[in-house]
Amino acid sequence: MFPWVFGNSRNAPVSNEDIARVAVAALIDPARHAEKSYRPTGPELLGAEDMAQAIGRAVGRSVRVVPTPTWLFMKAARMGGLAIDLMSNVRYYVDDHKRGAFELGAPTTDVLDVTGRPAEDFETIARRYAALSGNQRTFGNWLRQFAQFMLTPFSRGFNLDEYDRELRRPFPSEPQFAPESEVWRREHAISEAAKPAVPGSDKALSPPPVAVNGWNSKEEAFPCHNR
Repeated sequence: MFPWVFGNSRNAPVSNEDIARVAVAALIDPARHAEKSYRPTGPELLGAEDMAQAIGRAVGRSVRVVPTPTWLFMKAARMGGLAIDLMSNVRYYVDDHKRGAFELGAPTTDVLDVTGRPAEDFETIARRYAALSGNQRTFGNWLRQFAQFMLTPFSRGFNLDEYDRELRRPFPSEPQFAPESEVWRREHAISEAAKPAVPGSDKALSPPPVAVNGWNSKEEAFPCHNR
């Protein structure tokens, strides 16, 4: 099963390795990259079914997409040892993703332009992770994953509202999600002709590639967040 929390939106997943290569290239030759920003992406926009098929080819098994509520995703993240300070931001990222924020302006050619090498495709990334020992289909791994799967709904989640109150974080008086913000779209050079996806819709238009800042899924970002 492939748990999916992002509705009908798409992304252009980029590998951690390609992000690292972009960062290293910028650090090695800072004069060339001064005053520039990059948004590394993979080579194509993919939805949940596209990714599931790629993962299936990587592991040699049929993979089915399972729509997953955010609250369950958060419980699984806590069980996996992820920190609350990270997940307090990811909750907004999930909602931005559902609204098509990461379809806009993607894919880019920044990985190729900066490193001289094309970005890895998603199946290549999936095959690398599938080859790790912890992801092999052994009885021990299967038993561990099955136990975690059964326990997740009954485990504790994050109390993100309490966490925000304790930090006394300032919030905008009228917050907006990224693709709905005229300021965000202007700062990221997103044209008005590119309409973001909305929950329940699978028809989003993508503009030509542009170089913008971005935080691209678990695919991280360089050099700054999309929000």
